[in-house]
Amino acid sequence: MAVIKMDWQKNLLIAAILATLLMLVIRWHEYQEQLPTQTPVATQTTTNTGSIPAATAINSDIPVAANSLSEAEKTTLAANQLINVKTDSFDLVINPLGGDIVQLALPRHFLKLDTPDQPFVLLDNRDNHTYLAQSGLIGTNGTDTAQGRPLFSSEKNEYILADGEKQLVVDLVLQQGEVKITKRYTFTRGDYLINVEYLIDNKSANPWSAQLYGQIKRDSQNFVKVSALEMNPFLGAAITTAEEKYKKITFADMAEKEEKVGVQGGWVAMVQHYFISAWIPDADSQNTYHLRKLGDNDLYLMGFTGKVNEVAPGTQASISAGFYAGPKDTERLEQISPYLDLTVDYGWLWWVAKPLFFVLKWIHGLVGNWGLAIIGLTLIVKALFFKLSATSYKSMAKMRKLAPKMAELKERLGDDRQKFSQEMMKMYKTEKVNPFGGCLPLLIQMPVFLALYYVLMESVELRHSPFFGWIFDLSVKDPYFVLPVIYGITMYFMQKLNPQPTDPMQARIMQMLPLIFTFMFLWFPAGLVLYWVTNNTLSIIQQYIITKQIDAEPAAK
Repeated sequence: MAVIKMDWQKNLLIAAILATLLMLVIRWHEYQEQLPTQTPVATQTTTNTGSIPAATAINSDIPVAANSLSEAEKTTLAANQLINVKTDSFDLVINPLGGDIVQLALPRHFLKLDTPDQPFVLLDNRDNHTYLAQSGLIGTNGTDTAQGRPLFSSEKNEYILADGEKQLVVDLVLQQGEVKITKRYTFTRGDYLINVEYLIDNKSANPWSAQLYGQIKRDSQNFVKVSALEMNPFLGAAITTAEEKYKKITFADMAEKEEKVGVQGGWVAMVQHYFISAWIPDADSQNTYHLRKLGDNDLYLMGFTGKVNEVAPGTQASISAGFYAGPKDTERLEQISPYLDLTVDYGWLWWVAKPLFFVLKWIHGLVGNWGLAIIGLTLIVKALFFKLSATSYKSMAKMRKLAPKMAELKERLGDDRQKFSQEMMKMYKTEKVNPFGGCLPLLIQMPVFLALYYVLMESVELRHSPFFGWIFDLSVKDPYFVLPVIYGITMYFMQKLNPQPTDPMQARIMQMLPLIFTFMFLWFPAGLVLYWVTNNTLSIIQQYIITKQIDAEPAAK
């Protein structure tokens, strides 16, 4: 009677744990549904006065621009003269007040798979969201002062990269006394790197001097929805320094204190899942990077200030920086600046993850399908660890073969744990079984499996990539939960091939694990579940063959 009561209590405890887990996931999804969602890019109507870097003092002897207007007049005029730019890579809006990029959408990346007419919006400046790229000139003859931003003029309000053209140039002009300043945006077909250049034509009798700055202004809103059981992708800033090649800085870090560092070359980026924006100044100059919270508002600045540039009377000069806004393309980011590719955040296992991604991409080049590439990569990883896996499976098969003897021994010795342990060790020695032989090979393989998880989570190539049949997007959950169910079935069969725990409570928990993991994997990206299904299937085949071989061996005498 006491045994029945104890079993009832144990089962109730297990049921309570599962019910709690279910409630946590349901509550998390309710919370995720309340997160703000992106909307298609629309006509910009808000202002973008921004904040000028405080690193450099403003000289009061700045020449007055010919288009001197009040700030209210500038804002009103700029709102009616927004500049729209369309290329194969961008659909963006430039505000002539400051010449900032205030909206930027990516036509080759959809907001959702089923809305190809709505591009993914990266930069936006709506009433409920702020994310824009600002740049300007500060210093002795700077155009951006504590009194306001310059109002540029352009030949037209719409620029389109025509078919057959490799580049599109958009010029914004400002007349500063006898100095003509042209802020030039250069867009290249097929590329997400924008060249931002200031052309200085000094026709005055005095030297001209200023510093280039670029900054990203953003609030801390997160538009990425993940389940409670997935890793939440990093959202925040990142820079490279002499001490740290890739330094992540959260919004909380910036709110606590300003980050300020001088770096030769370098870059500053705003990092989110699959996409980044980044300022990349001149690699040969000394730049000062500043990351800070802007007042009491939910606004943050991540930017750089370059060196002082001198332009002699009667001469011309150019000051430029790159601005990247697009997907985390590892190869392209490597080309743009050292360590910028680390924004594809594989964590501390990047040294394992990068080769895995290289192989994954190579396989995709052969088969043309990312799902097949995942299966191919899993085959290669299993082949590399074939002998280690075989060692582990042999150990587990021997343990499984001893299970009846272990159960008999436990029944005979009852609650005498010390005697049971002694007899068990004797049995292991006689049968030449290492009880830890199945653990070490698995531990050695674990970094590879974890690195592969990061690769599949971080690879923008998998976003909106189909597999076959009902799976149209490997980066989101299986819509019909077929793969998670298959995973649970394969896990169940793997358990049947493993030695069963002698403790009844442990045995019940192990029996419930396939259900628990199936439930967890319901919200995992289909690409990740595909990997685990493939891995489990291969493991079952290998383990089944080895178990049959061990079972056929005569018992040790």
